[in-house]
Amino acid sequence: MDAQDNSVALNRRDFLTLGIAGMAGVTVASLAPMAQGAEEEAAIPETFMMFPGNYTWSAAVRGAIASCMYAGGDLGEIYKICVALRGKVGQNAAWFEEWNKMGERVALLGDQAKARGYAQTAAAAYMRAARYIQWGERLRQPRTSETQKAYARAVELFKKGLPDVPFLSIEAVEVPFEGRKSLPAYFVRKAGTETVKWPAVVFFDGLDGTKETQYFSGVPELAKRGMACLILDGPGNGESIRFRGMPARHDSEVVGSAAVDYLEKRGDVDKDRIGVMGVSLGGYFAPRAAAFEKRFKACVAWGAQYDYHAVWKKRFEAAFKASLSVPGEHIFWFLGVDNMEAALKKLEPFTLEGVAGKIDCPFLLTHGEADAQISTEIARKQFAEVGAKDKTFKIFTREEGGSEHCQGDNLTLGITYIADWLSEKLRTR
Repeated sequence: MDAQDNSVALNRRDFLTLGIAGMAGVTVASLAPMAQGAEEEAAIPETFMMFPGNYTWSAAVRGAIASCMYAGGDLGEIYKICVALRGKVGQNAAWFEEWNKMGERVALLGDQAKARGYAQTAAAAYMRAARYIQWGERLRQPRTSETQKAYARAVELFKKGLPDVPFLSIEAVEVPFEGRKSLPAYFVRKAGTETVKWPAVVFFDGLDGTKETQYFSGVPELAKRGMACLILDGPGNGESIRFRGMPARHDSEVVGSAAVDYLEKRGDVDKDRIGVMGVSLGGYFAPRAAAFEKRFKACVAWGAQYDYHAVWKKRFEAAFKASLSVPGEHIFWFLGVDNMEAALKKLEPFTLEGVAGKIDCPFLLTHGEADAQISTEIARKQFAEVGAKDKTFKIFTREEGGSEHCQGDNLTLGITYIADWLSEKLRTR
């Protein structure tokens, strides 16, 4: 091999080394040269881990990459963010700064495209920028005026892109809730179909989800199959917790009923074909809603939940040394409390015991075999107690992919399986 070939080989080896190390606080130059064949011998994680040893950051990067499918990111931009974070792993202030910086950089691209009259290019940039800024904000605890401004900026950018998203109609709406309150939401359907009465799906967030990030989890797959989707920021999520003072609550059927009431008043929804789904902690919210709100005709738990109090009791006992999607302190903010005892007290009714048996509509539970947050044992317990006669339990294995939490390692498998199932149960084909 000549000198030029040696240089190329070294670059490739360095890149592989960087990937294996996950940029976990080291530079390529600081690594000892790898012996020939060491690439094959190096321990490579079972699934993609950009920051080995830091589940929260690695899972977040996986989620960002997965959203590229629905224009929620670009691999090159995400990689630049990760490179900038080399040597800062675990510093959530740095995480916030770098994602926010890239978000503003991409927003500027949107402004430039808009000034030249390229509306679709601008729309894509604005929505991608919104995703980046929210992805930075979600790991920042405690919340500050700076994070509040960043979140508001992200919502502004997302909405700025909505009018020019091709093929889809994404409408920012308010769902009336408990008197004079309302819940912010997006109603998504195929564009140019105002006179069609669509079957619709109410989509619940998880512990740290937002209506904007949930859109990038695959909502377009529902529209492709002839369904509309109402993505909600329920209590504890998104704008509802940040700007409206609504902490999380266990009785998700109240939110579910408000959503159905809203959908039934729309002229473009078939009120006899409304389903509900939830991802992660939404795997508790959606089943509970379906158990008590009988107007739901199908229910999907995208990731199992059963006794959320028990989950957090273990996490507290472990001093947050667990696989968490966000910093452990997030749970206090989410619940509107300031200490562990108050959190555990408020979490007591967050259980499907005595509730899952009341579900009688068609039910789907999807879960990953290697889910590091919620065990398959919990998933099996939840499924066993669901009362529906028509129920399906899909475990995604390591071999097929989608085995991580809510199919974070293969979003395609997760969302298409769910969308296909919903299209069958809500009779869109």
